[in-house]
Amino acid sequence: MARCLTLLMMLAPLTAFAQGWGNVGKKKEVVFTWSTWWTEPLFSGFWMAWTRASLAVFIFVFASIAILAAVEVRHPGGAERKGVFGLVTTRGDRLFIGLLGAVYIFLAWIGLVGMPVWTPLVLAVGWLGFCFWKV
Repeated sequence: MARCLTLLMMLAPLTAFAQGWGNVGKKKEVVFTWSTWWTEPLFSGFWMAWTRASLAVFIFVFASIAILAAVEVRHPGGAERKGVFGLVTTRGDRLFIGLLGAVYIFLAWIGLVGMPVWTPLVLAVGWLGFCFWKV
């Protein structure tokens, strides 16, 4: 029993090295990729992980609201219509339904598939187009 334990103690460093533990203290080579650039934090030590992707989402939402306000000033009344779901909606309602649906598309995709999120981006843009066209 003592021999077996001694043999295991001698082999332990070799198995750790074989698993890659010999590289623990070494710096990794940094390779530039667009996915890391797009998702790296913009501010260190901030309470929220602001990335370029999250910033782009907020810019899109606020720009959509600003465009909607400009259209409302130019053509007041909201352009009410009855869509395929049987709801009477205005432009603001259609924007809200579209953004809410886009959020659900992204959450479902991340929960079921994971990364990357380029496919749900295309689906969400299509959903927003459908909401303004048919809802």
